[in-house]
Amino acid sequence: MKSIILSSIFALTCTTALAETPYAGYDRLTVSAPHRTSAVAASIWYPAQTATYRGLVGDNAVFKGTSAYVGAAVKDGKHPLILLSHGSGGNMDTISWLSSGLALKGAMVLAVNHQGSTSGDSSPRRSVRLDERAKDLSAALDELLYDPYLAEHVDKSRITSLGFSLGGATALNLAGLRFDGDRYNEYCQGIGKSQADCVFLSKGGVDFSRMPAGFSKGAEDPRISAVVAIDPGFTYAVDEQSLAKVQQSVLLINIGKEHLWKAADVGPDGSNLLGKLEDATYSVVKPGHHFTFLAECKPEGPAVLAVEKDDPVCDDPEGTDRAHIHADILEDIARFLEL
Repeated sequence: MKSIILSSIFALTCTTALAETPYAGYDRLTVSAPHRTSAVAASIWYPAQTATYRGLVGDNAVFKGTSAYVGAAVKDGKHPLILLSHGSGGNMDTISWLSSGLALKGAMVLAVNHQGSTSGDSSPRRSVRLDERAKDLSAALDELLYDPYLAEHVDKSRITSLGFSLGGATALNLAGLRFDGDRYNEYCQGIGKSQADCVFLSKGGVDFSRMPAGFSKGAEDPRISAVVAIDPGFTYAVDEQSLAKVQQSVLLINIGKEHLWKAADVGPDGSNLLGKLEDATYSVVKPGHHFTFLAECKPEGPAVLAVEKDDPVCDDPEGTDRAHIHADILEDIARFLEL
């Protein structure tokens, strides 16, 4: 998505009286990442012990924001931690509905903006360096665990990698799954030729016959104990030999049925990643399609996107209630992670 969606990503709203509705806690981190030329932006959502002032995260001309208690104290005790990876052209704030929802169910959620594949900085050539995305989250986890206050609230035995779309591939990569450039070339020359992933990458000059080394590099983080992948990308290119490395329980979620993108289908009619993994659970939420995962849109959102000639990410299939789909996704994840 283009820079219009990046504008006003973080709007802070002070209120004289706190709303009665409980909000999750929220803060920012700056992550030192040796594999990047500059620091990685990160955020942390968590169960709040105290109320501070209300911040509105991810609010812009297209998407509705999510309220949070900025800088609030973390609820006493240790909490499961979720590492969250956004999709191609997305950002950590546009999916704050998920971070907030999981925090309200008792988890801490650590998210990053992946340089080269985030809003306003989405390059096809940089997006296929999958190892860099996984390293972003490992570096963010290191930063969090070095923080003397936040680290004491993390249950280190329950660290989950979770991602959407390209982020789904990142979440799986962190668990040991790798991807094969030759297999992806076959996919893009065949059944994936007209699919959104191959089309986007080809527009950026990606040579599928010579995928960069980072596409296939392992980026496993042994601290990961579970995986959630929502409409994950690149699953037709899975390196079969790496499947055995994924010993964690995995939840695979597809959005929609009739409108399910071929590129994201992990079921038996698609890549069948479901059948290839040793311990995988599968869920389909519907109605909806790939972009239904993103934040709820404002009434003027579709018109803004049309003017900018951006992807119609607000145009859900008929009968779709985006808020209901979000609630279903949250329930699936909470059930899987026993939140």
